[in-house]
Amino acid sequence: MPLRGAGGEPISFARTVHSHGVARLLPARIVEGPPLEYRRTLRVDGAQITITLTQRDGDLQIDSNRRVGRVAKNEIERIVARMFRFDDNLAPFYTMIVNDDRLRWAAAGAGRMLASPTVFEDTIKTICTTNCAWSATIRMTNALAELGDGAFPEPALIARTPEAWFKDVARMGYRGAYVRAIARDVADGSLDLESFLSSAGRSDDDVEAALLELPGIGPYGAAHVMQLLGRHRNLVLDSWTRPTFLKIEKKKQAKDSTIRRVYAKYGDYAGLAFWLMLTHAWTD
Repeated sequence: MPLRGAGGEPISFARTVHSHGVARLLPARIVEGPPLEYRRTLRVDGAQITITLTQRDGDLQIDSNRRVGRVAKNEIERIVARMFRFDDNLAPFYTMIVNDDRLRWAAAGAGRMLASPTVFEDTIKTICTTNCAWSATIRMTNALAELGDGAFPEPALIARTPEAWFKDVARMGYRGAYVRAIARDVADGSLDLESFLSSAGRSDDDVEAALLELPGIGPYGAAHVMQLLGRHRNLVLDSWTRPTFLKIEKKKQAKDSTIRRVYAKYGDYAGLAFWLMLTHAWTD
């Protein structure tokens, strides 16, 4: 699959794979290589398949751990296109930053936030990052991958999992009830998180409002999920981004409103510009 976005803009495989920490949580693995590999276990057509993504001659190559038929091949390509958001056009953002001394480096193909195969998975993993140390996030998501027998569990499986599992095995604390509630609503069809992928007729305000109605999703969680949906207006403000901003800007303190004003000039890409500024050193 060509590493090009909808506007013909380049996509950096390395910077997309390393775009944010949640992208490396199970059932995904990063193998630094060389070559750099992104491995991901999927459930496709009722079977589990592990794919390995690498860059080869400017293209994204997909290898699987077993032979697949045409239907499964098409589904895998659809999933990978969703993960790398090939349908997004970041060319306007690159044009905006081409003369920006602090962000021009990103125009070489950075800025795509690697997504999970489903909005449901991204939402659940986001909840697992709230108000806890990163080690706790890893513990919770590892438990979910184990529950799914190596893949991320389907909503129906999470919904019927006993409450004791969330408390004693995954040790999710208050998050367990939120995760079960969302899974139950998705499983019974009363909640369609995947509809958020469609940009037609839905403004950022509409999507943000819908996310904020979900149990366990506050302003941080909504901004995080929106980044993975390719909606980059809102800044992800949390216990890591705030102090990192202060360190980069050599400030002792700053209100959230002040941070937002600094990046307001990037308009619909304010949140993306903020994130790229904070994470530039990750893949230098």
